[in-house]
Amino acid sequence: MLPWNIFPFNKDMKDKMTKMKPEEINNYVQELMGKFMPANMKGVMNPQELFQNLQPSGQPLDSTKGILNSSVFETHDFVYVRIPVKQDDWVKQLRIYYTSNQLIVEHIPLHEDKHTITLPAIVKKKGATATFKDSMLEVKIPKNVDLQFSQIDVTEIY
Repeated sequence: MLPWNIFPFNKDMKDKMTKMKPEEINNYVQELMGKFMPANMKGVMNPQELFQNLQPSGQPLDSTKGILNSSVFETHDFVYVRIPVKQDDWVKQLRIYYTSNQLIVEHIPLHEDKHTITLPAIVKKKGATATFKDSMLEVKIPKNVDLQFSQIDVTEIY
């Protein structure tokens, strides 16, 4: 059941709306929607804010800063991480580790560097492969399909 008594519809509403400027109408609608939408959904009202808050999973590469440029994507069965390698000798010195949701790359571009890449899905403990071709390091990790759900009971506290 909708709470119709909180909507500001009355006889004077038509007069107010015809006298309002487009900017005032926009502000009024934004304010009204802000009252009804949760705080984490506010970006949906303004698509520019929504896209501004989304960050790509990769980070730009700049060998002077030691930041790793990686692209992460997933298919139905695997998670792929692609890392461009500027110098072929980096492949000999790098170390790659992973957890169920992160990939850790050490020793590139500098020996003391350590980069952590968050994976978009939970992955299996075994079965990962890494290949290097055409200055591109590609890590392929099989996804772990976890179909076990646990229900959480909610108790009301008065």
